[in-house]
Amino acid sequence: MKTIFLVDDSATILLSISNILGKAGFATDKASNAEEALRKLKTGAKADLLLTDLNMPGMNGIELIKEVRKLPNCRFIPILLLTTESQQTKKMEAKAAGATGWIVKPATADELLKTIGMVLR
Repeated sequence: MKTIFLVDDSATILLSISNILGKAGFATDKASNAEEALRKLKTGAKADLLLTDLNMPGMNGIELIKEVRKLPNCRFIPILLLTTESQQTKKMEAKAAGATGWIVKPATADELLKTIGMVLR
């Protein structure tokens, strides 16, 4: 079973996406901010994919991606950014930081699962 690590400051989004992924057969780990996610990853949390929000208080999603890419055990895991932002400049900034892809909110369950499926192939 593949594990997807979810990072979002919205408890509603975490619960919603976790339910969608659980029904699709994925295990999930969750963090309500980037600092918590980084702490968990540094202390051994394993993930086959990281799905993070962009706009969060404190460290944002792009800053999180930069920090995650510095961790030896996380250098090659796919990272998807889930956000309401759709500007090309933000996409390029995320890509440069090490993001694998981008999902614009609100995404349907089908869109989310299709994108995750393509990345985890």
